[in-house]
Amino acid sequence: MDAQVFGTNAQIDPRQVELAARVAQLAPADGMNETRLPSVTLMRASSPTQQKLPSLYEPSLCIVVQGRKQAILRRETYIYDPLNYLVVSVTLPVGGQIIEATPRRPYLSMRIAIDTAMIAELLSQVPPRKAPDTSARGLFVARMSEPMTDAALRLMRLFDSPADLAVLGPLALRELHYRALTGELGYRLQELCSSGGNVQRIARAIAMIKSRYMEPLRIEALAEAVHMSTSSLHHHFKAVTAMSPLQYQKHLRLHEARRLLLSDGLDASAVAHRVGYESASQFSREYRRLFGVPPSRTTRSSAVVPAA
Repeated sequence: MDAQVFGTNAQIDPRQVELAARVAQLAPADGMNETRLPSVTLMRASSPTQQKLPSLYEPSLCIVVQGRKQAILRRETYIYDPLNYLVVSVTLPVGGQIIEATPRRPYLSMRIAIDTAMIAELLSQVPPRKAPDTSARGLFVARMSEPMTDAALRLMRLFDSPADLAVLGPLALRELHYRALTGELGYRLQELCSSGGNVQRIARAIAMIKSRYMEPLRIEALAEAVHMSTSSLHHHFKAVTAMSPLQYQKHLRLHEARRLLLSDGLDASAVAHRVGYESASQFSREYRRLFGVPPSRTTRSSAVVPAA
């Protein structure tokens, strides 16, 4: 099966000039920059990354205001830029690579954490939409509309005034959720919060695997907990994540192992045991296959590209 590519680059909307200037001012250093709104982080990069770097993408809207980046999920490539924003509806292990950035025109983006409670509340006021296709993937690229661009710009302007940000920031975030929900692929977010739907059940299965990733995974028990048959769980889980539940759990274990190696200074065998591996040699092989280096050579200089 050939790899698939989603999203294309094109001429930048003139309003991006102001948006890029505001993000650059609030994100002066390369890497992730926190803001006064906990759910909003900004990213800056002065050069492309030479390879795809694995990371865990949490549910979020990723809006690029300058430059270009790609996210790789298994054999699918999603390109996002000032005309295409990325939506991550469930936690996914993804390879990220910045493909357009220079010191004079750095890569700049906004990451807005998705609030599922807000999505559910908005769905009570937005007419339901029938999905025009059968794709349930938890990662997709949608075109930036003028209302979406305006909403992002209004949010960034609020950072000029802390008083305005405190009162109007939540409203601006609500509008961005609304624009994503009513955008061309908004039905994909709608499926996430549709009570009793398969996508929502898979989201619950993902949450259960995340909470017990170090324990042996019993597929039958997981299927029973989310009210699905084992065959249905496998089918729909792969439709959302592009991998099986066991493959997903392995990725979670390896990403947590990397975090422990970077933050706690534990040796590889101790980390392997902590994240659920019985064999340190198997852990080392799978870790190297995913991250390109053995656990013993993991350093902060080889840190992953954050999702934004």
